[in-house]
Amino acid sequence: MSPTRVLVLNSGSSSVKYQLLDMGDGSRLAVGLVERIGEESGRLKHTPAGGDVREWTGDIPDHESALKAVSAELAKDGLGLDSPELAAIGHRVVHGGRRFTAPTVIDDAVLAEIERLIPVAPLHNPANLTGIRTAQALRPDLPQVAVFDTAFHTTMPESAARYAIDVETADAHRIRRYGFHGTSHAYVSRETAKLLGRAPEEVNVIVLHLGNGASASAVRAGECVDTSMGLTPLEGLVMGTRSGDLDPAVIFHLMRVGGMSADETDTLLNKRSGLVGLCGDNDMREIRRRIDEGDERARLAFDIYIHRLKKYIGAYYAVLGRVDAVAFTAGVGENAAPVREAAVAGLAELGLAVDGDLNAVRGDEPRLISPADARVAVAVVPTDEEMEIATQTYALVMGTKGSGNLT
Repeated sequence: MSPTRVLVLNSGSSSVKYQLLDMGDGSRLAVGLVERIGEESGRLKHTPAGGDVREWTGDIPDHESALKAVSAELAKDGLGLDSPELAAIGHRVVHGGRRFTAPTVIDDAVLAEIERLIPVAPLHNPANLTGIRTAQALRPDLPQVAVFDTAFHTTMPESAARYAIDVETADAHRIRRYGFHGTSHAYVSRETAKLLGRAPEEVNVIVLHLGNGASASAVRAGECVDTSMGLTPLEGLVMGTRSGDLDPAVIFHLMRVGGMSADETDTLLNKRSGLVGLCGDNDMREIRRRIDEGDERARLAFDIYIHRLKKYIGAYYAVLGRVDAVAFTAGVGENAAPVREAAVAGLAELGLAVDGDLNAVRGDEPRLISPADARVAVAVVPTDEEMEIATQTYALVMGTKGSGNLT
């Protein structure tokens, strides 16, 4: 009997998130997080299926120690990395450039290309590489698969992917729109089609991934034709700490008139802008609480957030020509009913509306929140990026076509 388990690793600079899934029945066997790697006191939190949460703090000097600790916790549940039932390890890799359009078995050439892309993903690709190399050292016999955040968006036409700058300069420095959150957009667009009882190839969907990081995508017949993030995750929607779209001359102005360095400007736009820059909070729950108390600064931040979101809904409606559904996902999209209501308010002429009672319902399952007679379905579809990574990884190593965007 073939092994059916996939370990999904999401390696950050000082953390490793992990999930162990059984692709035979789609069950989640364990989830966990190692954080504060390399700091004075590391922390591991591990939750086996049907079991109690286990937590401990101690010395976790590097990613090798972190993965060994993960393996030890899994072994306590009979799920260790040495298990013959483990089919592969799937790694989230943020940036795959133009080359990687699908999940890819990792070899030396793949590692070299991920490393070559570090200049366009300096915060993420180095950490992803560390996680991959550490896992390879622990299980050199096991297939390791890279699943790229950018891959789903490689189907964008050049008219959407190109910036209107000098072509030679753009090509020399790999400047183009790549898009991110691709595993989420792939999963949610496919699940939305399933919710409608149709095949992905029959459906046009606008996906709104709204978390601390936020992005929108226009998905036609299962393929991305436009997305809001660009060369980096800074472009597009207003986010928790990122500005999203702004006039590029703002940067020149800050450097020339404000005397800010490139690094200072980068920090401003990525870490001190968006909702936190507008009102001091990046938690939508806190912002809504402040609005209810009459806080005008919080109200303005919310209105700016919604204004940008509406602009993208309208733009992607125009790009697609026909829209069958708008799907909200991720932390804010799944849980903030006022955001969903405000985002489609006034768009009845486009066939968009939400039912107040349906919108107020909370749940973990995909659901429609639009009136029964709505021309365009409005849905809440919880994302599951780990399941998407595991699905793509397992499909690749088993030689099947089990994912909607494998090529």
